Amino acid sequence: MLSFRTATEADLTAIWQIILQAKSQMSREGKHQWDEQYPAVANIEADIQNRHAYVLSTPDEIAAYGAVIFGEEPAYRHITGGKWLSQQPYCVVHRLAVADKMKRQGIARQFMLEAETLARKKQVFSLKVDTNYDNFYMQRLLTGLQFSYCGEIRYGRGIRMGYEKLLDNKETVI
Repeated sequence: MLSFRTATEADLTAIWQIILQAKSQMSREGKHQWDEQYPAVANIEADIQNRHAYVLSTPDEIAAYGAVIFGEEPAYRHITGGKWLSQQPYCVVHRLAVADKMKRQGIARQFMLEAETLARKKQVFSLKVDTNYDNFYMQRLLTGLQFSYCGEIRYGRGIRMGYEKLLDNKETVI
């Protein structure tokens, strides 16, 4: 059984190993969403300090990591080639990664459903995510969770696909 919880400084080493595994996979597959500079340990440390860092974990190990951020994402102010589904307050999920040995078990899906539940508890009914055009795993995950493609987001690191899901006020069944 996995638990969804706020990450602590004690989790940093395990989280960083998961991030390195994800970076390595992206590099092997020729994907360009993450590189040697991003995400950096400083991004994860800031997530932990700001209480944006969340993990799915067993009592013994961390299975997945992600930043769940409530509030405005500055890059999302400008979307091209479409528009957001809503202008209401939203939650953003960034830097989602699953430990190699936990892949293909629905862990990323469970993480996203837990983020939805957290958003509902905070009375936020919109979830937004961006991903690279070559991140087919994330695109499939988002489509399977009924996110809608809304347009392009520009970052210093390039152009991303912006997705949004409007949530109802009912509990998510995981």
